[in-house]
Formats: sequence, structure tokens, C-alpha cells
Amino acid sequence: MKFDAVKFDAMKSGAVHPGAVKPDNQDAGAMLEVQQLSFSYGKKPVLQELTFSVQAGELLCILGPNGVGKSTLFKCILGIHRKFTGEILLGGRSLRTLGETELARTVAYIPQAHVPVYGYSALDVVLMGAASGKGIFSQPTERYVERARSALESLGLKELAWRNYAELSGGERQLVLIARALSQGARLLVMDEPTANLDYGNQVRIMEHIAGLTADGYSVLLSTHNPEHAFLWSTRTIVMQWGRIIADGPPAEALTEGSLEALYGIPVRLFSLGNEKSGRYQACMPVLGLREVLR
Repeated sequence: MKFDAVKFDAMKSGAVHPGAVKPDNQDAGAMLEVQQLSFSYGKKPVLQELTFSVQAGELLCILGPNGVGKSTLFKCILGIHRKFTGEILLGGRSLRTLGETELARTVAYIPQAHVPVYGYSALDVVLMGAASGKGIFSQPTERYVERARSALESLGLKELAWRNYAELSGGERQLVLIARALSQGARLLVMDEPTANLDYGNQVRIMEHIAGLTADGYSVLLSTHNPEHAFLWSTRTIVMQWGRIIADGPPAEALTEGSLEALYGIPVRLFSLGNEKSGRYQACMPVLGLREVLR
């Protein structure tokens, strides 16, 4: 579903019902299916009839300005917000029928990088994911410890296992959080701005690792404010505004100069870079002289 400026203006004015905008494809065999999902905080609607799916091995980026409902959507998918209308299917099963242990084995969450209060080792942090299905007073067995070690090793973090997690770099901590999610055994990974507060080099490294996971069959649902992340790494992109989906499709179709200007309120230009040999991709730049435009 390409961005449609006419529909966008109509939705902005309230002339088009949110349910009028639908994605082009919806697969019953998807890793994740969201069907006509709506959610409100009290009387304030936040999500309005969202419908989309995530396939096995797909990296789906969600873009939208702050406050558009991306984090609320993730909380619904993770089972934190249960009082939604519509349906969420995980591997073909309704989220409403899944207990906490089953849910942890199905979907894993990777938050923005953070510094913990306690000085856990990197292995301990990952072990919390590997043993997520056990009781809080249960002692993790060697099987769980080995699963945590394998997750660290799969991301090239074997040497960091006994390092203090709080003393790692921002990029290393984020990779440890991804390893923690992998150790749960879930095949659907939900990531809330995983490169926030990271320098440019670590952003690229993290996104490369994430793209590599989809090659191994993981499905990734990721929010970002950076259009470049979608252009370079996503297989599909969703654009959200006012709690609704206004575009859904390949990044080159969903992210246009019109959709990006509508989202962020600044004029941008898209450029095609590369060549046939190295591959082509889109790049986004703000229009120069914005100080004059915004006065």
C-alpha cells in the first residue's frame, strides 16, 4: 500500500475512516497477524483498526513521529495491554489464549539500551531470558546456562560473558539485550528503537546483526525514527500517523518525499545511490536552508 497524499489529507481532516486504509497482503500463515486492532487509554483512542502481518524471516520497520502509538502497539503484541479490540495472532494462535510462559517462548522484546542498577555480568543478563519460563525462585540449570552462552557466542560476544554489563559500551549492551531475547527461543523479536542513543558506527553494527537474524529465519518488528534504517535493512515498512497505518509496503513505496514530509513536518528529498554492480538504495536528506523555510 503506497502512501496516498489525498487519503492522508482526508484522514487528517477526519473525512476517511481509519479502517479504509488496509495493507495489500495479509497471510494466515504469518508469524504475527494484527487484525483490526484498536486500543484506548480511557476515552482517548491511541490505535485505530490496525491490520498488518509479519512473515518468517521478515524485517518490518515502523516509522512515525513521537506519540503516534508505536510503543502502545508493541505493548499490545507483548501482552502488556490486554484490553484491546480486534485480534492478535502469534503463529496462528490468539494472544488472548497464551499464558505468560507460552508468550515468552513465542515473542521476545528488545528495549532501548539502558544502564542497570546492579552489576550483573553479561551472561547473567542473557540468562534472565533463557530462564524466563521458570519461577522467580528457581535455580537455572546447566541447560539454560548453555543456551545463554550460545546466544552470546552467536553474536560474537563470547569474550564478554563475565564482564560487568553496566561497564560495556552502548553497542555491546544492546547486543547483549538481543542475545537475551534469542536465548528465550522465541522466533518473533520486537525491538523498540534498538539503536537510540548509539553512535553512527554502533547503529550500523546493530542493524547489520538484526538483518543477519532474519537470514536465520527470525522475524523482526522494529520501530525507528531513521528512514535510512528502513531503506537499507527492512524488507517492508509501515508508516504510522494518528494511531493509523497510512502506508505499508516495500520501503521505496511506503517512504516517499510526501509521506516523510507529512510525518515529520520538514521538506525532504530522496536520492537513489549506488549502481547495478553494488546495488541501489534510497537515501533521505532534509532540504537545505530549513531555517529560512521554518521562519
